[in-house]
Amino acid sequence: MTETPAQSAAETAARTSYGRLLAYLAARTRDVAAAEDALSEAFVAALRKWPVEGVPTNPEAWLLTAARNRLVDSARHDSVRSAAAETLRRAAETAERTMKEESPFPDERLELLFLCAHPALDRAIHTPLMLQSVLGLDAATIASAFLVAPAAMSQRLVRAKAKIRDARMRFELPEQAELPTRLTAVLEAVYAAYGTGWEGVHGADPRYQGLAAEAISLGQAIAELMPLSPEAHGLVALMMHCEARRAARRDASGRYVPLSEQDPQRWSQPLMLKAEEHLQTAAKHRTLGRFQLEAAIQSAHARRAFMGSTDWAAIAHLYEGLMRIAPTIGGSIGHAAAVAETYGSAAGLAALERLPNALVARYQPYWALAGHLYAKLGQTTQARTAYEHAIGLAEDPAVQEFLTEKLLSCG
Repeated sequence: MTETPAQSAAETAARTSYGRLLAYLAARTRDVAAAEDALSEAFVAALRKWPVEGVPTNPEAWLLTAARNRLVDSARHDSVRSAAAETLRRAAETAERTMKEESPFPDERLELLFLCAHPALDRAIHTPLMLQSVLGLDAATIASAFLVAPAAMSQRLVRAKAKIRDARMRFELPEQAELPTRLTAVLEAVYAAYGTGWEGVHGADPRYQGLAAEAISLGQAIAELMPLSPEAHGLVALMMHCEARRAARRDASGRYVPLSEQDPQRWSQPLMLKAEEHLQTAAKHRTLGRFQLEAAIQSAHARRAFMGSTDWAAIAHLYEGLMRIAPTIGGSIGHAAAVAETYGSAAGLAALERLPNALVARYQPYWALAGHLYAKLGQTTQARTAYEHAIGLAEDPAVQEFLTEKLLSCG
C-alpha cells in the first residue's frame, strides 16, 4: 500500500520530534506517563485529521497543541494537577509561537535523560526508561534487548513513571556535582539507541530510521554539557566511527558487506576525523573507560582507510583491555576475531570455545564467526552446522543471504 502524505508527515514528526515534544510536555506536567498518553493521542488525531484537512505547515506545532489540549482537559478534571493546567497552557502557547517564528524549539531531552537516571529510581530501569521516554523505543524492543518478557518490562516502566510523578522529582539538569553519578546510565541509553538504529540499516522497521543520527546528536549535546568527561567524548567517537562506515555496509545491489570486505574509500573521512578529535580530547584526561576503548578499536579499524592495512595485534590488545573493564559477549567475539587474524584461525576458535554455551547459544555473531573459522580450518561439517545456526538467528534478510552463500561454499 502506498503511503499517503499525511502518514509520511506523521512518521517524520514521530522520528524527528517525538523526544523533544515529550520532554517539553513532561517538564511542565512532571508526569511522563500523562505526557506520553497525550502525545500518543495527538498522533492518532493527526492520522485521522490530516488526510482530510491537509498536513499543517508546522506539524510540530499542531501536535503540541493537540497534546496540550488533551493534558489541559485532563488537568481540569484532576484536582491534584489542576494547578498545572494554566502553566501548561502558557508554556505550550510560548512553544507554538517559537515554532511559528522558526526559532529553535527548546530541546529538553537532556533534562529528561538525567531525570530518568535519578538515584531514587531502580538502577535497572534507568536505561530502559530513557530508551522509551526520550528515544521512543517500544517496551517489546527494550524487553528483547534486556532479555525479559515484554509484559514485565512494561510494568517496570509504568512503576518508574509513577514514582517520578508522585515524588515530584525535579525536572532539570542536576547540579554539576551530581552529573557524573548519573552519566553512565545516560551514555548506555544513548549507545543502546544508536545500536538499534545501526542494526536497522536494512530499513525493516521505519520507526527507527534516523535513530542513529539522533543518538549521535544527543551524545554531542552530552559532551558539550560535560566537556571534561572522557567517556562522553569516547561515546561520540565510537558512534561517529561506526556511522562513517554506514554506506559501505551494503553494495550497489543491497548485499551485506562485512567490515573485513568493505571498501574503505566508501567510508566517510569527515566523520572519521571528527571521531578522532573526540577520541584525542578524551585521551587528554588520562582516565580510561569502556567507550574510549571501544572507540579506540574502531579507530584502529579506520586506519585501513589511511594506511591500507589493519593492525590486528593492536586490536586484540585493545579488546583485552576492554574485557577487563567491561566484559560483554560482543567484546568476547570481537576479541576472538582479532586473535584469529593475529595468531591464526585455531587460536581464534580456541578463544571462542572458551565462552559458556549459555551465553552464546542464541548470539548470532558467535555462530557466524565460528562458521568462518571452522571453514578456514577445513572442518566442513562443523562450519555448516555453525552457519545454519547463524542463519536461523539472523533477522536482517541481507545478512541471511550472506551467511547462506557462506554455507553453500562449504560444499
